[in-house]
Amino acid sequence: MSQIDVSIMGQPYKLACKDGEEAALQEAVAYLDSRMCAIRDAGRIRGNDRIAVMAALGIAAEMMSLKSPEGPLADVTVSEVKQQIAAMNAVLDAALMPQENLF
Repeated sequence: MSQIDVSIMGQPYKLACKDGEEAALQEAVAYLDSRMCAIRDAGRIRGNDRIAVMAALGIAAEMMSLKSPEGPLADVTVSEVKQQIAAMNAVLDAALMPQENLF
């Protein structure tokens, strides 16, 4: 178990996570921070607790739309997603290989 220091809407937090999952947690924090800052900057909602609830509702709605039968991932399995990611990584590796010689 490790701990990382993060900031959400300018407030510092110390979060615990499993070893090796730090990058994923940082990505989630960055996403949440951007959503909350956008809500705050829109100026219609005041109070960090209300901003957090609105961000959570928006993220929950996104997740539910992905899981719904009409959502973009309705017929996609985890195995298929992993295969697509592996294929994209191979394409990126091949495209970036010549660049390594420049550095």
